[in-house]
Amino acid sequence: MEEMTLSLRELMRNAATRLAASFGEREASAMVDEMMWRIKGWNRTDTIIHGDESVTEFLAQQVESTIIQLLNGKPIQYIFGRAQFYGLDFSVSPATLIPRPETAQLVDIIADTYGKCSDLRVLELGTGSGCIAIALARTLHFPKDVTSVDISEEAIDVARQNAIDLNVNIKFICDDMLAIDLANRRLQGKYDIIVSNPPYIARFEALTMERNVLDYEPHIALFVPDNDPLLFYRAIAQIASERLNEKGTLFLEINPLFVKQLVALLRDNGFNDIDVVRDMQKAERFIIAKR
Repeated sequence: MEEMTLSLRELMRNAATRLAASFGEREASAMVDEMMWRIKGWNRTDTIIHGDESVTEFLAQQVESTIIQLLNGKPIQYIFGRAQFYGLDFSVSPATLIPRPETAQLVDIIADTYGKCSDLRVLELGTGSGCIAIALARTLHFPKDVTSVDISEEAIDVARQNAIDLNVNIKFICDDMLAIDLANRRLQGKYDIIVSNPPYIARFEALTMERNVLDYEPHIALFVPDNDPLLFYRAIAQIASERLNEKGTLFLEINPLFVKQLVALLRDNGFNDIDVVRDMQKAERFIIAKR
């Protein structure tokens, strides 16, 4: 008796049904589309065209392996080592956070402010995969210099490769932004833009966070002590006070729980023009600060 084989359409439908029980129909459908793109290089139109074709054993095994990992909580970006951000395809690893839509909004804010300017000097503190710096290097009008700092050598390696793959020139520095002498020891001159999405989640917030974040994303890039939630912002403010141009701008992604304290901290460091901007979910997520 001839063994029955699934069509691509059936394979995708079965995968979406299994995933929907844990993730909901919309997210499950997106996950299946992502699988097809990463495994076969097929977009949704391609899968419709090939929908009646029988799937190979290799494809069936790849899909099954991906489903099992997803159901065990592993983010699809880490399964394939790739993540989309700002229309670009980035490498990611367990040493880097997965880029998020809120952070893309931060890039939008910077582009809206400086999109018509050229010869800008940009400093990013806490680069991770390099997604912010690289998106800015490709979006801004001929930036003069883009420098990115991160404490993790593994993250810097990923970011450097992303810069090569996406054809941008960025200076990467592996160092600790909390080091009191970083501004004088490793940074040169003044910057027009300083941007950071630093660790800002208090440890007590882990109780309500999703398993796929807690089990797989790097805690060093997520968490700050409950008793010092502004730890990194204090260092950033100090660096900015030394290295930001008089007419430059500090752009921060922030924790909505600590907005008032952060605004006060920035005022204490000489920033008198401070705007708090809400994200797409209406949460206070960004600060734009000038002297």
